[in-house]
Amino acid sequence: MAHSLRAVALDFVDSAPLRLVFTTEAASPPDAVFRGLTDVPGWPEWFGAVAYARPTDGGKGREIRLKGGVRFQETIMAAEPSERYAYRIDHTNAPGLHALLEEWRLSPSGTGTRIRYTFAVDGTAVLRTALRLGRPGLGHAFRSAVRALDRRVQAG
Repeated sequence: MAHSLRAVALDFVDSAPLRLVFTTEAASPPDAVFRGLTDVPGWPEWFGAVAYARPTDGGKGREIRLKGGVRFQETIMAAEPSERYAYRIDHTNAPGLHALLEEWRLSPSGTGTRIRYTFAVDGTAVLRTALRLGRPGLGHAFRSAVRALDRRVQAG
């Protein structure tokens, strides 16, 4: 891949130059949502932007290809059952990125799950501006993905 990104720790989710945070609810309980998130090959079934996903490094990493050709090599930073799933992008072919960490926080909400997704990024000024302008679209993609994940989890 063309670009190696800075290796950030989990606290980057709170200190990144740009943080986009989205929340929504799922009807499924946290343990079921967590199982769906950690089923890496299943991501293309529920996350519309993902064309291909596979675990790497014995399950410690992921290879993700988005529709349109963007590729990521990732390290899973946290996999805390029913609570948190986070991964860092280590290599990508997307220009302008310096560091990127994504975190999914799960908490009980009635019989379902409240999901808080944080997209923590450092990149060029142009990239940060584009992401700020694209925030509504990213939020829509997140909510659509969670609805599809919820349907998939409930269908078994």
